[in-house]
Amino acid sequence: MSSQTTTVALSGHLMDTGILARVLDDVLEYGGDHRIQSLDLGRQHADESRALVEVTADTAEQLERILMRIQVHGANAVDPGTATTEPAPRDGVFPATFYSTTNLETLVRLDATWLRVRRPEMDCGLVVSVEDGQTVVDTVPVSDVRAGDAVVCGAAGVRVELPQQAAREAGDDFGFMSSAASSEKPQAVLVRQIAATMREVKERGEKVLWVGGPAVVHTGAAPAMVRLVEAGYVDVLFAGNALATHDIESSLYGTSLGVDLAKGSGVPHGHEHHIRAINTIRAEGSIAAAVGSGVLTGGVMHAMVRAGKPFVLVGSVRDDGPLPDVVTDVIDGQRAMRAQLPGVGFTIMVATMLHSIATGNLLPASIPLVCVDINPATVTKLADRGSAQAVGIVTDIGLFLEQLARELC
Repeated sequence: MSSQTTTVALSGHLMDTGILARVLDDVLEYGGDHRIQSLDLGRQHADESRALVEVTADTAEQLERILMRIQVHGANAVDPGTATTEPAPRDGVFPATFYSTTNLETLVRLDATWLRVRRPEMDCGLVVSVEDGQTVVDTVPVSDVRAGDAVVCGAAGVRVELPQQAAREAGDDFGFMSSAASSEKPQAVLVRQIAATMREVKERGEKVLWVGGPAVVHTGAAPAMVRLVEAGYVDVLFAGNALATHDIESSLYGTSLGVDLAKGSGVPHGHEHHIRAINTIRAEGSIAAAVGSGVLTGGVMHAMVRAGKPFVLVGSVRDDGPLPDVVTDVIDGQRAMRAQLPGVGFTIMVATMLHSIATGNLLPASIPLVCVDINPATVTKLADRGSAQAVGIVTDIGLFLEQLARELC
């Protein structure tokens, strides 16, 4: 059996970021072999390196799988060829050889023309269509593909681009993070730099997306979050039933999970407060209706409604109630979250592992994100799931939000 070979090119800070080593490891892990044809190392710290690597596999199918795998590191075939498409066999099913996307900026070559993929997202397919007389390529999740859609198959005619790292290498906004999660670096400096970045994002006319968990309320940070909403630094909020429920419980009863937030101790019948809060909002029909009727007069959700800012609450099997605004179908929840992503220029995730990972899976790698959590595993899991742009601060959420509100408000 004759082997299959192609040459891929890489550029960037290949050595100090470990990209070249990861590419070579992935080739071997997928059963292939490699030979470095050339390696041009940069002389200065800011110089990029370039490499040409010959990749060999036993079969064409195995070679394509290797090429798709190493593209997550920015390795593209020197001769990419032209993309081919096959019709989706039925609703919700890709052709067997579909190209599995990354969250990197992606281009597809059709009839000698390179088309930039709209809305990059990991773990999707690429669908070619005609819109207003123009050929376009979109990422489409498998749940949304429809029978007959033209789906890009194989790795031919597809290339990806790594995000620009010049700013980080030069020590600009996110240069303060040389590790994925930081617990020992000066938090005041980090908060000031995050605040500066958020101001720049707003000056560019882009949105700041927040992803929050119930610890925002448990730690007493809700008033700081309200100030950030009122100051215009929370354009979109993603959360679950818990954050909204305990925020509303706090507004109605002064407790969170039955604990008096002013005293830090439980109150009689406090364990009932969260479900009574849910019942109150369900009786009103929605959070916005409760704000409009004067039933809900404070808290984060109240501030979001008053500011006219959108929020997406996606539930889970653990939820009580849930609140009437909570999307209980997770696929519908994903669609609702995707609909809010256009225009987002910065994402900050606070105290939620599951919603942080879910949002990271939807975001293009070009959108910077900061994850703040008392548990360093949250940031680590984000990076492990493909959100390589995630940087983090390991700290108490209450202290962090209070400091950030002081900087911005």
